[in-house]
Amino acid sequence: MTRSEIQEVLPADRSVDGIVWEILGQTYRPKQVTDASFAWHATLPPGTFVPPHIHPTQHEYLYVLSGTLDFWLDGRTTTANVGDLAKLAMGIPHGIYNNSQETATALFWVAPTGKLWELFQGIHDLDPQTGEAVAALAGQHEVEFLPPPDAA
Repeated sequence: MTRSEIQEVLPADRSVDGIVWEILGQTYRPKQVTDASFAWHATLPPGTFVPPHIHPTQHEYLYVLSGTLDFWLDGRTTTANVGDLAKLAMGIPHGIYNNSQETATALFWVAPTGKLWELFQGIHDLDPQTGEAVAALAGQHEVEFLPPPDAA
C-alpha cells in the first residue's frame, strides 16, 4: 500500500473511500492511511472483543471516545475510560474487551501500517468470521493471534 497523506478535514460521518468494515461484531471506519500510519474509528458493542494478539512490526494506540474498555496487557488486566490512551507496544501481547453494558467507541491507530489494512478487508470479507479463519488470515498479515487468557 502506498498512499500519500491528504490534507483535509474528514467529517465525522465519513471514512477513507467510504469504507466500513464489519469485524467480529464491531464496526471499523478507516479515517487515515499511509505506509507510516493507519487510523480507524471503532464501535464496539457490549460483549465484543479483539482476541489476544501480538503485532510484531507495529505499535498500536487506542484513544477511548465513549464507554469503557478492558485490556489484557501481557498477562495483566486494566480498564480504560473516556479520554484514556492505551499504548500497545510492538511485540507485546494484548487483547481488548467491552465487558460493559454500553457501546464503546475509540480511535485506534498503528504505526507503521504494515499489512493491517489488507487484514481488515480480508476479515470483513470472511463468511463466516470464525476464530480459526480470522487467526489463519491474521498470521498471513503480520498479526499473531494467541490462545485466550484465563480471564479478561
